[in-house]
Amino acid sequence: MKAMTLLGTGAALTLAGLAQASPFNGFTVELVHSDVGTGDTYRIYANVDEGARIDAVFGNSENTLNIVASSGAFYQNGLGGATSLSINNAFFPLAPSVEWDSYVTVGSLYANGYPFASNELKTIGIDFSNFEAGGNLTTNNGSWFVTPVDPQGGELGGMVLIGQFTVATGASVEGYVSLQGKDANGETYQALNVSWVPAPGALALLGVAGLAGRRRRR
Repeated sequence: MKAMTLLGTGAALTLAGLAQASPFNGFTVELVHSDVGTGDTYRIYANVDEGARIDAVFGNSENTLNIVASSGAFYQNGLGGATSLSINNAFFPLAPSVEWDSYVTVGSLYANGYPFASNELKTIGIDFSNFEAGGNLTTNNGSWFVTPVDPQGGELGGMVLIGQFTVATGASVEGYVSLQGKDANGETYQALNVSWVPAPGALALLGVAGLAGRRRRR
């Protein structure tokens, strides 16, 4: 099958051998914390079939990745960072608000890899400076990803964590992303320009299948 270059001319990450069918089943949006100081913290999970995985979250020239707060800014803690590699859970007893930093990931919550044994997350082509200042996370030539041999890309209970985002109380997280992974047979698939359905003001755990985006197969 035709190969697809993820990040454009000169980028190192090339995607090939795409499966005919996709095991992607939308998203789960989970409200995990609500606090007057930091706001509402949501975790975004990609839902996939049993045995499938997510290897990359990306945006390219045809499908821009864009994640925004519906109002206000993303909460960013000075002891955190843009990815889960910067989230040291050993700091939580001394600085509890670090746990609610906004960041992206694949599978792992923290730098130590939890709930996996290690965190092998990588990024390419993304400028996180606006996001780290509380603004939108946008790229048309970048990705955060793991390799297909990294356990953290595998589903746990049919879900793979792709990010944690803290917004003002009552606000929501909105976004379009593209995903690549492997199905249970080891075949590569993509879900392009897919979005979750936000639930502003929710004060309970949410399970939202966000299929508002377009899903393309190659």
